[in-house]
Amino acid sequence: MFDLKDLYQEVIVDHNRSPRNFGKMDNADRVAEGFNPICGDRLNLYLKLDNNRIADVSFDGSGCAISTASASLMTDELKGKSIVEAETMFNDFHRMLTDDKPHDMKQIEQLGKLAVLLGVKHYPTRVKCATLCWHTLHSAIEGKKTPVSTE
Repeated sequence: MFDLKDLYQEVIVDHNRSPRNFGKMDNADRVAEGFNPICGDRLNLYLKLDNNRIADVSFDGSGCAISTASASLMTDELKGKSIVEAETMFNDFHRMLTDDKPHDMKQIEQLGKLAVLLGVKHYPTRVKCATLCWHTLHSAIEGKKTPVSTE
């Protein structure tokens, strides 16, 4: 029987093998660098903004399957979102991966495809892999120049 664990694994494998929005963006308005020293994940996040909306977003670097899949899924969901919507997504996603409280279906549905990454919550050492791109996004939105670290 196909269950959520199977879906989690399938989506992670798919987005790791064929990451969406992967590659350097030459005309980015904002660029941020992130690093997870525990796993060795490294990524650069590129944002192209249009009137406080994310017109385009991409990433490059190297990382584990969870880190790559999370960045791929995140970039897919961010296109067309406002900066405020992107920050709300960051806060919701981070809270759902780090909070011990159970989540209701409405919260999970709001994450869209990103909800499949909630399975990472069962592997606490991998939460930093899944959230690295999100912390890097937050840094890019704020215009910070120093690299982001999960430590």
